[in-house]
Amino acid sequence: MPRISYVEPAGDSRDVEVEPRVSVMRAAILNGVDGIIGECGGQAMCATCHVFVERTDGELPEVGDDEEEMLECTADERLENSRLGCQLRAGDHFDELVVRLPERQV
Repeated sequence: MPRISYVEPAGDSRDVEVEPRVSVMRAAILNGVDGIIGECGGQAMCATCHVFVERTDGELPEVGDDEEEMLECTADERLENSRLGCQLRAGDHFDELVVRLPERQV
């Protein structure tokens, strides 16, 4: 079963096992991970699921036009490893993923 590790800004980490095809954003919401809001429900229209990809065992998809536009609107600074959690799906793009949560989403 795929696994996502969410690293909080303070350094604490929480591992979540997820079903295949579940996004990083959806897995956080379903498992009560603080720090991801997902206001738009996963449509790449709000940037409230911004994460920093620290490590993956897979090849993540290229940043699409919609994601690129939203990454310009993140509340926390955009970095080279910034992604929207709604665009990364377990099993399709990775089996293990470590993401660091930003200080703020809004």
